[in-house]
Amino acid sequence: MPTARLAAMLMLCAVLALPACKPAPADVGSAQAANLPLLPRPSQPIDSPDTANAVWVASGGPLRLVYGVPGEPVLLALQCEGAGTPEAQLRITRHAPADRGAGALLALIGNGRIGRFPVDATRVRGQLVWQGAVPAARPEWEALTPLREATVTVPGAGLVKLNPSPLPMQLVEACRGQPETPVPASPAAPA
Repeated sequence: MPTARLAAMLMLCAVLALPACKPAPADVGSAQAANLPLLPRPSQPIDSPDTANAVWVASGGPLRLVYGVPGEPVLLALQCEGAGTPEAQLRITRHAPADRGAGALLALIGNGRIGRFPVDATRVRGQLVWQGAVPAARPEWEALTPLREATVTVPGAGLVKLNPSPLPMQLVEACRGQPETPVPASPAAPA
């Protein structure tokens, strides 16, 4: 019996070792490695901005909000497209540098919700920034409920703390076609 058990254990070890026989990607031969494209160097990550005095304000129309410190560049924008239709979307823009052709997941976290939204490097006012459009019906937008602060982050673009405000959820609800109150205009918008 011990010999059969030993043979079975040796067979199991041999089967488990088979995947280890394949070379790791870094071990490919020089002829193959010469044909592989080089990965681009990543851009320098930016620090998280100070948002202690940041506010949400309407800007550029009744269904668009921007977030930032008054008098400073906008950090985040949220705009409804196709309000009240089943195809309604919220376009979210993280105003931070993005590399041409890059894509990432923007994380929206708050109030017991986590949203992961695809964003791409998009040219806005002559600069490449992170932008994506996400259906307004998605429950992840509830992260913007004004009970507590929320956060937005894109890899390399810092973490943006979103101070609580009723405006983002009012915009989400208006976009979904179920407005509780209209999104009010605000005179003091970030630049």
